[in-house]
Amino acid sequence: MKEWKMLLGERGSCMVDVWPFLNNLTADVISRTAFGSSYEEGKIVFQLLKEQAQLTAKVFQSVYIPGWRFLPTRLNNRMKKINYEIGNVLSGIIQKQEGIMKTCEAPNDNLLGLLLESNQKEIEDGGVKKDVGMNTNDVINECKLFYFAGQETTSVLLNWTMVLLSRFPNWQTLAREEVIEIFGTKEPDYEGLNRLKVVTMILYEVLRLYPPVTAITRVLRKKTRVGNMTLPEGALVTIPIVLVHHDFELWGSDAKEFKPERFSEGILKATNGQVSFIPFGWGPRICIGQNFALLEAKMALSLILQNFKFELSSSYVHAPVTVITAQPQFGTNIILQKL
Repeated sequence: MKEWKMLLGERGSCMVDVWPFLNNLTADVISRTAFGSSYEEGKIVFQLLKEQAQLTAKVFQSVYIPGWRFLPTRLNNRMKKINYEIGNVLSGIIQKQEGIMKTCEAPNDNLLGLLLESNQKEIEDGGVKKDVGMNTNDVINECKLFYFAGQETTSVLLNWTMVLLSRFPNWQTLAREEVIEIFGTKEPDYEGLNRLKVVTMILYEVLRLYPPVTAITRVLRKKTRVGNMTLPEGALVTIPIVLVHHDFELWGSDAKEFKPERFSEGILKATNGQVSFIPFGWGPRICIGQNFALLEAKMALSLILQNFKFELSSSYVHAPVTVITAQPQFGTNIILQKL
């Protein structure tokens, strides 16, 4: 908010590409939440992971040649270097956190500390059993997941929310009125965020139209019948979330329209009891960070609505592109106006 206000200065309004700012905001939040006092190192890791995701997307978009990834190309070398750097930084953060835990200098008030504490307890309870608990590489992989669950998801959700509220100013006004009614000019708090109904409806509808992850894959544990098809055990099934969310049979003739009111009575009523709203997946492997992502989005959006009105710039080009998550290819140019 401070950076946007500084950009506005005395002018009252200006054009801002909000996408990099939203990225920085969510990266800072998840870095502090995940790594506590080591959040600066965490931000370095997340920057590297972002670059890695972009390079991975390039690989998927190119022609597949068996064995190509083993050749010392510039892209392959950079991917290996990034992976090495990520491992080094995360190993240092983990060792630092383990040192804090041993000396009891501070409580485990971050995700990494809680993860290590839980892992240590599982190892101690397991005694001489093998394959109990996680090794350092397992912990490093979990830390990487913090990034995609806590940073990417929320930044793209906020981005498309600002785009749609710019296109539908009536909903922007309704959301702002609700935020001001509950919080006034005070900083939003947890209790108040849980009372936001209009804002929640809007976020659900944005997640429906622009799910952060456009598809998920699952492996079948047993032979499964789907319609007229019988799928064997071990089959890899891809669920195209974006197609499910835009399906006319599931959502009606207005499936591709922005209508937050469809969630006015909750998700169950909006979906007619069907499993058709799956922005965070579904079942036992549903994203454990969904509540964190929604809470963070509500907090950020409330602060934005308290301080600014916004509309799309004439230079904005609507071009979502999938780079692990659905991102704006050419940024998001928004005209911000100080309230």
